[in-house]
Formats: sequence, structure tokens, C-alpha cells
Amino acid sequence: MTTALRRLRNYIDGEFRDAADGRTTEVVNPATGEAYATAPLSGAADVDAAMAAAEAAFPAWRDLIPAERQKVLLKVADRFEERAEELIAAESENCGKPIALVRSEEIPPMVDQIRFFAGAARMLEGRSAGEYMDGFTSIIRREPVGVCAQVAPWNYPMMMAVWKFAPALAAGNTVVIKPSDTTPASTVLIADIIGSVLDELGHSRGVFNVICGDRETGRLMVEHKVPAMASITGSVRAGMQVAESASKDLKRVHLELGGKAPVVVFEDTDIPKAVEDISVAGYFNAGQDCTAATRVLVHESIHDEFVAALAKAASETKTGAVDDEDVLYGPLNNANQLKQVKGFIERLPAHAKIEAGGEQVGEKGYFFAPTVVSGLKQDDEIVQHEVFGPVITVQSFSDEKQAVQWANGVEYALASSVWTKDHARAMRMSRSLDFGCVWINTHIPLVAEMPHGGFKKSGYGKDLSSYGFDDYTRIKHVMTSLDG
Repeated sequence: MTTALRRLRNYIDGEFRDAADGRTTEVVNPATGEAYATAPLSGAADVDAAMAAAEAAFPAWRDLIPAERQKVLLKVADRFEERAEELIAAESENCGKPIALVRSEEIPPMVDQIRFFAGAARMLEGRSAGEYMDGFTSIIRREPVGVCAQVAPWNYPMMMAVWKFAPALAAGNTVVIKPSDTTPASTVLIADIIGSVLDELGHSRGVFNVICGDRETGRLMVEHKVPAMASITGSVRAGMQVAESASKDLKRVHLELGGKAPVVVFEDTDIPKAVEDISVAGYFNAGQDCTAATRVLVHESIHDEFVAALAKAASETKTGAVDDEDVLYGPLNNANQLKQVKGFIERLPAHAKIEAGGEQVGEKGYFFAPTVVSGLKQDDEIVQHEVFGPVITVQSFSDEKQAVQWANGVEYALASSVWTKDHARAMRMSRSLDFGCVWINTHIPLVAEMPHGGFKKSGYGKDLSSYGFDDYTRIKHVMTSLDG
């Protein structure tokens, strides 16, 4: 017997709908490699409908006093907690993620982030009014930008959706969001949660819309005449395409793209502690994280000891079934991503050495072993380009100058870390490293109050924090004559 596939649908103006032309795509569970659902393959008619709904809902949502938008987001956060097990199940099936880790590492920060932006909703302020010309007072208004077209990635479908819709809605914008074509399930569930809250509190459900689809759907969203802003988390290639498309009508663009985080380990580092933390930060979520600790630069005096300890940690790290509470990570997200990671390993230069892992594991699904590769040079492909898999590379450096040069010597600039007991050196490195975030003696913690975003080909704009909130607003100068 063939098991019937679950049918996911778009959420437009408060209704769950199939694609207007009936097209669908299969959604595969990466832990099994088998399809479990179908989702709409949305086209121009679906994008038009979603944008029309968001545009119609915008004036009333914009004009609400901030406290009312805060009420909505606080209730959404409460509902996330109440329906946590549904969200966990959807995300685990979406991504093959271990259930226990989604419960402990994703639900709590998402709820906290929504509540943070609920507070930010009441901080739509400009600088103090003042007189800068005789007889006139100037006032600054901070306003929402309008309809936001948002495209979320497949590595953290739920959390990245939160990072997008929460500041946008808090600032008074309306949203059309597209999940990745490989991971639509949890975003469709989020639509049900937000839609029900909007309805309960007497607001238009057109404030929040979800359309499923592929790259073409995303292109149609970005090029549509209605949105005032396009926001994407994805690859550098996708970001460049979005920036180019948005330039045609000068849309505002918010890009969080790839990363190749350097992890600079000096000779005075506590090696066991550093190895433990770095291996977790490198392998968590199968290394499918733009900030993952996957490019280690270690001082030559401790190189061999560090590599041996890291290889041992890799051999003790588990990947496996979603219900196994001992695993650190699940599968790669899709067959193409598995092929990409394998390709990096197959193309390793002769001078590289695989210290641990390096192969696919399991009889089904897209699982890849925790991997350590040493003996690499700065211009090697695997050093310069984002693998987005559970692969940690190691290079040996001789001094601080070389460490900085190699750390900065990639096209990405999202995150980095420095491992040393020398405070002055840590401060010098934090100044010299050309990355949006520098962690010292840790790697990967994030908090809602602090910004996340990079430079160079890692994109521009910030997620989280008041800076991320500001990105979803525009500034207006109002000047009034004091003569009446």
C-alpha cells in the first residue's frame, strides 16, 4: 500500500489555499529520504493574491498603536509555547532534526525573540524634537516600510521565520513569507498560529501570509510591485539575485547570506575545553549554520595535540534518528546538499588529510559523519568556500599577524571566534577580525538583544536586536513653522 502524502497549502488572507494552477512539489523527510507531504508550487497568481492581501491589511496594521501590535506578538509567543509539540514535530519532519534538541535549543529562544520584538514594538521613536532653523521645529517619525517580501532558508525554517516576521510585524509592516521548498511544514503551521491570534484579537489575517514554492516563486515575490522591502536568508548566489531583482524598482533589501567563520586558537588555550566547545559549535545542526565553527586556525605549537583531540571528539559525536536523545545532529537537509558535502571531500587536494569521518553514514536518509580535515592551505577550495556540513577544517598558523591575514582571507564576514587567555590579544583580534560578530573563548551563542549580521559577501542588514528592528522602519522628517 502507498501511504497518502499530507497536503500542505498556502496561507493567504486568512485562508489555506492550493496553488491557483494546482501545481505541487513533494516534500522529503531528510532522515528517511522519503516524501511525506506535498506543497504548493506557487506561481504569479498566488504571489499576486498574497501581496494584495498584505497590501490591503497594511494601513490598519500600520495605524495601530504599538501596544496593540505588542499584544498580538505576546499572544503569538504564548501560543508557540502552548503548541510547542506540534512545532517540534513539524520541524523534526521538515529537517530530520533530533526532537530533544528542537525542544531545548529552538523553541525557548524563538519564544524569547518574539517577546523581545513585542517589546520593541513600543519603541518606534526618533531623536528629540528641536529647532535647527529660527522659527521652525523639526520632528523625526519612525514608520514601517510597508509590505515585506521575506524568504526563509531550510537550515532553521522556524527560527529564521521568527527572525523575519517578528521585527517586521512589530514595526507595523505586513508580511508575505516563503519557506524553502524543502522545508515548508513548520512555516505553514506558524501561519495557522498567527492567523488564529490575529482573528481572536480582531485584526485582518492578511497581515501575515505564507506562500510555498521554489526559486521562481521567490523571484516573483522580490520583483512584485507591492513589497517595499525584500528580506532573504540564503546563499550568496541567491542574495546577489535578490539584490539585482530588487534594484529594478529600488526596493530596500535585507540580506543574511553565507559564512566561513574562522576559529582562531592560540597556544595558551585550554585545549580540552576549546575542543569540546568547538566540536559542538561545528557539528550542531550538521554544520548547516552560517556561523558554524568549521574553519579552525590553530597555533603551530599545539597543532598536533589539538588535531588529535578534535578527531577524538568527532569520533565520539553521534548523528542519527530523531528520537535518539544522544545524538548531536541529524541529516543534511536534502540530496543536493549531501552531494555538495561529498564533493568537497572527494575534491580534497593530495596534501589534505582526513583525520575523522569523511563519509555518508546509515542506509537511508542524508546523514554524514562528523569530519575533521587537516593539512590544508589557505587557497584550498574547502577553506575558501562554505561547505555547510559537519566538516571542520584545520590550518596551522605561526603568529598573530598570519592568523589575522588567514582569518580575514575569505569572501565571507559573518562570524568568528578567538581562543586565548591573553586579554590584550583577544582585544587586538576582536578589532582586527573583519566579521560581524567576534566571540572570545566561545562560539555560536546568540541573544535577542544583540545583532546578528555580517559584512562582505555575508550580506548586509541585521537580524535580532534593536538594530534588526530598525531595519524594518523608515525615517521621516517633519518640520513645522512656529508662526502657526
